[in-house]
Order: sequence, then C-alpha cells, then structure tokens
Amino acid sequence: MKINRRQLAVAACAAALCACAPVMAQSKYPAKPVKFIVPFAPGGGTDATARLIAQKLNQMHGYTAVVDNRPGAGGNLGAEAALREPADGYTFLVISSSYAVNAVLNKPSFDPLTAIEPVIQFSREPVVLAVSTTTPYKTVAELIAAAKATPDKVAFGSSGNGGLAHLAAEYFNSLAGIKITHVPYKGTGGAMTDLVGGQIQMLFAGNTSFTQLAKAGKVRILAVGAPQRLATLPNVPTFAEAGMPQYRADIWHGLVAVKGVPSDIIARVNADINAVLRSPEVQTKLTQDDVTAVGGAPKEFAETIKGDIDRWRVVVKQANIKVE
Repeated sequence: MKINRRQLAVAACAAALCACAPVMAQSKYPAKPVKFIVPFAPGGGTDATARLIAQKLNQMHGYTAVVDNRPGAGGNLGAEAALREPADGYTFLVISSSYAVNAVLNKPSFDPLTAIEPVIQFSREPVVLAVSTTTPYKTVAELIAAAKATPDKVAFGSSGNGGLAHLAAEYFNSLAGIKITHVPYKGTGGAMTDLVGGQIQMLFAGNTSFTQLAKAGKVRILAVGAPQRLATLPNVPTFAEAGMPQYRADIWHGLVAVKGVPSDIIARVNADINAVLRSPEVQTKLTQDDVTAVGGAPKEFAETIKGDIDRWRVVVKQANIKVE
C-alpha cells in the first residue's frame, strides 16, 4: 500500500497531538475540587494546618481545595477512606506523626509505606520535656539521676496509652536507662492539670502546649527535641545540649496520595504547596508558635515517615507497649 505525502503529514500531526495530550490534560489540573481528607475531628492541630494550606492553595493557585473530616479509630478510618479513592489526584490524605504510631501499634488494613504516595511535609513542631515545678529538677541530668535513685517517686503522664506522648517518653526512658511509672490520661488536658499540681512529675508534649504555662511559672521545660533552641524558649537547651544527642521527636503534618497518582500531578501539588509554605502569611502563622514550615521533595517526606515508623517500632518492642 502506497502512502502519499499528505497521508504522512496527517499521521504526523495526529501523533503530535497524542503526544501532547497528557501535557494538555495536566495543564488543566485541577479541573474540579480537590479533597483533603483529615482523619481527625475539626478543631485539632491537623485540621487547622490542613485548612490553612487549603485556603492558601485556593488563593494562590486557583484550586478549589476542601477539607473533609473523617475521624475514628485513631486516624485509621479516614486513612482507609482516602486510600479507597481513585488514584486520579483529586483526593489526598492529611497525615500527622500519629500516622507512624498507628502503623506500629494499631495494625491498619493497608501497608503504611507502600499504599501511599508521599507528596509533601507541611510542618514540624518539636516535642519538649516538662516537669512539675513542685519537683527540684532543673536539668535533664538531675531528672535522670533522681529516676535512677528513686524510680518510685518519678512518674510520667501521657495523653493516652500508645499515643505519641507515651512513645516519646518511653524513647527518653530507654536512652536514659530508667524505668518509671506511666500514668495515661484521656487527653493532654488532664495530664497537664496533674503536672501543674504535682501528681505526676514529667510530661512530653508539643512545645505549644507548654509555652504559656512555662512563662507563667507553672511548669519547667528541661529540653526541646529540636536541632536548635526555640525563639520562644531561648533559655531552654536542646536534648543534644542536655547530653542526649540521639533524642529527637516531632509532631509533624503532611500530605500523601493513594498509590498510583500520576507523578506529574504529585510534582504539581508539591510545587504549589512549597510556594504556599514560603508565603509570608503562612510563615508568620506557623513560626509564631515555633512550628517550622518544612516543604521539600516527596522523597524527603517519605524518609521522615519511614524513619518515624522504624523508631517507634523499636520503642514499642523495648517498652512492651500494647493497646487494647
């Protein structure tokens, strides 16, 4: 069969149009509302961060990003709902550091590493160690010495058995070589009340939970789990300065997609949120609470998720932590 020049030209044009189709389709993204599933109730830190990012995406990049709260089972219900959605780039899951804890303790129905496509880490807030001002401890070294000498007189609280605060404390205990009593509460509020009252001696939580109490002289912060000292707590050493360079614990937030979302969509959303995180309004909103905007590449967020899962798996095994 002979093919003339005109037929060749038509075929070439058709091929060029086909090759351009993905680019043309991608240039229209997002063509409809983008959903951010938050696996917790409205009003918490994860929800607030998700809404801040969604609002700025809408303002800066023309998205119609909406937050959909799906609380339950420690975050697993929302995660499972998000991962059942089509891999078309229109549904994302907002996760926090508790995602890594759930991966170790709550045995979700999906693989927490292979079922997701990390997109970007939003933020990081260091965990800090606070003690009651009814105690004499002024340094981490003094606390450890007392816990070794009289372990029955030092108890630590947490927001609940198997939560991040519990694991952060057990991680500290393991590195310090101490074993003291754990008093779990139903939320951080009760634990803080008893810390102020002296019913428990130490507590780990995000730095924003303690800043005002520390300034009021109601608790004493001994160390912060960050690489550098915090602007709002300039006189409080890091754990490295306090003699425990291995210790690091963060409360973080970020965005993941279901496995299989096209890489160009992941790259587009990553770039747009990086721009959001660099915006003065978002920088101001986060840094006023000593929360750091992180950003970066999807690979970097993947390493953070895996690093936390690996760390907490060791801590859970060493402390023999179980949740009912």
